[in-house]
Amino acid sequence: MLLHLTLGLLLSLPASALIAQNPSDIKSKSGNSGYIEDSRGNVARTPFGLCWRSGNWSQGDAIPGCDGPLTPPVAKPTAPAIQPPKPDQPTIPVTPLVPMAGPIATPQRCDTEITLTNDQTFAFDSARLTEPAQRRIRQEVLPKIAACQQLESILINGHTDPLGAAAYNQKLSERRANAVAAYLKTLGVGGAMETRGLGSTQTIQACAGNLSRKQRIECLSPNRRTVIQIRGQSDR
Repeated sequence: MLLHLTLGLLLSLPASALIAQNPSDIKSKSGNSGYIEDSRGNVARTPFGLCWRSGNWSQGDAIPGCDGPLTPPVAKPTAPAIQPPKPDQPTIPVTPLVPMAGPIATPQRCDTEITLTNDQTFAFDSARLTEPAQRRIRQEVLPKIAACQQLESILINGHTDPLGAAAYNQKLSERRANAVAAYLKTLGVGGAMETRGLGSTQTIQACAGNLSRKQRIECLSPNRRTVIQIRGQSDR
């Protein structure tokens, strides 16, 4: 009863009162609309912007702008395809950075060889060190030995000239090597020290056969020698 009176009252109102005051016009559905329309086919609205519904309005007649935005039905969600698990990636070990050290110092060698020769070292047929020979050992050999931070070996080779028997010269060369080693020990040289007699097997001076004995002894004097070989490492 009340609905019919309302409809009657609305129908008796002038068209200008039924036109919505909202500047945005809302078009009604074509055909059977559940809203009251004006002469332009727009939904009639109250001064407050509300849409006028007809007596046969149903939920299916609702349009956007009058009864809220119409949300289209949500499509049935489809679950994403199941991805196979990825194989474990190999872990690359990270090597920590190590500060670079300075250049590695290469050990310096102090290897040297000193020859005590001529009659300044040994007189003919003698194994006794002369004063000049002792002086050379103190001034030349000792500094070379002291230059070795790590002394490895000292090898002393005794030699003779070819005059005389080979067996005799062998013994003489051994006595000459031992004489140098003994003098080095009196100067405080220790460690591994080796002596060796080579006789006249490594002569370095040859003389003519037509010389007198005295001339041959003088000519062959370079062969009467002792060679001192020093081996070791030095940090200098």
